[in-house]
Amino acid sequence: MFSNMAASLIKTITREQNPESKKKIVPGRIETTVPKAKELRPYVEKLVTMARRAQAHQEAAAQFASTAERNSAEWVNWRKSANYQQWNKAIAPAVALRRRAFALLRDKDAVKVLFDKIGPLMKDRDGGYTRIVRLPRVRQNDASPLAIIEFVGNERDRKKQRQAPAVEMATN
Repeated sequence: MFSNMAASLIKTITREQNPESKKKIVPGRIETTVPKAKELRPYVEKLVTMARRAQAHQEAAAQFASTAERNSAEWVNWRKSANYQQWNKAIAPAVALRRRAFALLRDKDAVKVLFDKIGPLMKDRDGGYTRIVRLPRVRQNDASPLAIIEFVGNERDRKKQRQAPAVEMATN
């Protein structure tokens, strides 16, 4: 259940709003019950940490990578060179982290979004990638308290940063 919830939270980053839909889709946010959100949070935080760690390995490997088209003569020569060996050593930890993330999520699209979009977004952040916001309503069928779990760093946070007044310190 948590892998499905985590995958849907991650995939909302790229989901587009359907103009015919009445329910508004907010990127990086899902609605669930409070207990589920509290259990899901550490699960998603670990996945984002994996994506952040992979970023460093991918950047290190980029200096040895080839821009040649696959199976071309230039690419074949690169595969036989020492640059390929160095690239392979540098990229191996990133590949291992992607495989670990896939083992937890079991969704290729979610892993791709996690490592290609969310990892770079959270690159400068040391933890606290998600937040839980309690909603003032309950679910109709069983009166469970509802909450939103969302990624930190969305549009709402940027608005708060812009609106924050500058505080001046008085010197005596």
